[in-house]
Amino acid sequence: MSQSLGRALQILTSLGEGERSLDQLAAELGVHKTTVLRLLRTMEAERFVRRDSAHRYRLGSRLFALADLAREQYVVREVAAPHLRQLNHKTGQTVHLAAWENGEVIYVDKLDSVRSVRMYSQVGIPAALHCTAVGKVLLAAQPKRQREAVLQTLDYHAYTPNTITDADRLRDELVTVREHGWAQDKAEHESFINCIGAPVKDRDGRIVGAVSLSVPDVLLNYEQVLELLPDLLATTQAISADYN
Repeated sequence: MSQSLGRALQILTSLGEGERSLDQLAAELGVHKTTVLRLLRTMEAERFVRRDSAHRYRLGSRLFALADLAREQYVVREVAAPHLRQLNHKTGQTVHLAAWENGEVIYVDKLDSVRSVRMYSQVGIPAALHCTAVGKVLLAAQPKRQREAVLQTLDYHAYTPNTITDADRLRDELVTVREHGWAQDKAEHESFINCIGAPVKDRDGRIVGAVSLSVPDVLLNYEQVLELLPDLLATTQAISADYN
């Protein structure tokens, strides 16, 4: 582990036990105060710690947001698990569960196809927002201001000839996603993979995740993948019903 990262984590652990002064943190870490102060300034700028008027340090508000995200992702993964297994067993295809995290869509669960074909995707890594079904579902669900900010700053990398490569086309696509209640990836991220995705909602109707089915075109063409849409929607509806 990076020495600086290790020390930053030690600081968070110490502050989790209670407020600390700079001198106390330096003594606990066994390093000079200037080293700790440099770490604290970075952590304070990112709101991982905060300093009060008496120059004592406490945990920052950023950790509340991260804790909520971690809890939410754990809950949606736990609730979704039996339904994802059922969908995977019924279709025999690769199933993904993804969630929104700090402007990215992260894969939080994956069940591989029973076939020999495997996809690149891994739990814990981001999904491309502009060319994956889960990315489109979760980007479409964001508040307009946040969605527009993402559209303007996104790297529209062309993974295949079918990839959407500009903000206007993606904006139109997201309108369709919201209207239809599901998204497609028609060989947009991997040239031989077609994918459909749909949202998972909590009891208040807020979208907390997205489930997708991904199928190599050597097994099913796009029209055949669309025939699996009722199974996908039934799965996301069942997860939503169990959520909370």
